[in-house]
Amino acid sequence: MNAIETQQVTPTIWMLKFAVGQAYALRLPDGWSLVDTGLPGHAEQVLAALRRLDGTGCADLRDIVLTHSHLDHVGSAADLAAATGATVHAGAADAPVIRGEVPEPPPVLEDWEVPLWDAVHANMPDLPPPGPCPVDRELADGDTLDWGQEVRVVHVPGHTAGSIALHLPRTGVLFTGDTIANVEQLMPGVFNVDRAQVLAAFHRQAALEVETACFGHGAPLVGGAGEALRAVARQLGGPAT
Repeated sequence: MNAIETQQVTPTIWMLKFAVGQAYALRLPDGWSLVDTGLPGHAEQVLAALRRLDGTGCADLRDIVLTHSHLDHVGSAADLAAATGATVHAGAADAPVIRGEVPEPPPVLEDWEVPLWDAVHANMPDLPPPGPCPVDRELADGDTLDWGQEVRVVHVPGHTAGSIALHLPRTGVLFTGDTIANVEQLMPGVFNVDRAQVLAAFHRQAALEVETACFGHGAPLVGGAGEALRAVARQLGGPAT
């Protein structure tokens, strides 16, 4: 397989781009963390990318946070955790799916999403299914992580029951997972189990103090991301932001 393309987002954050979707690598004071892990079968390429970015030939992966249970986000998590001993974190409601204990609930598609769903799956690469992955810590709303700065967990159900976002207040960074996308336009995510909850999740994230927003699909917004999110939230209607 070809090397994973990387794109620097901030001085300490890089986007890892896959054939479908993307993950993010964050430089910690003592290693790396990953927000999502991309498609199945890409663990070695992810580690090679971290070694390139580190510049020392070392890929000291400490934490993996899975924003939700879909294949293009958890795909390489089990292999990465096995190879590095990284601690795996995920939203509590998605943890049984990620562990392989229960099947993935299917999305409830809007009529306009059906052809998009068909097109996405027609173009998916031929990949092995993701193996069950241990979840070492089940995350709930308001939990925090220490990555040299506080990372706050925001439970944003709707795309999946256990979808989470990560907010780094000190640096104004937000990782939305698939609750928000930036594909051709900034918008709520698609292929959801509960679209009404996703709209509420959009409003909740738009109310945060954010300068940089990193999405599961689409280019990150660097600078002014909070105002961009609030502008779309006003168009969507609903809770004031």
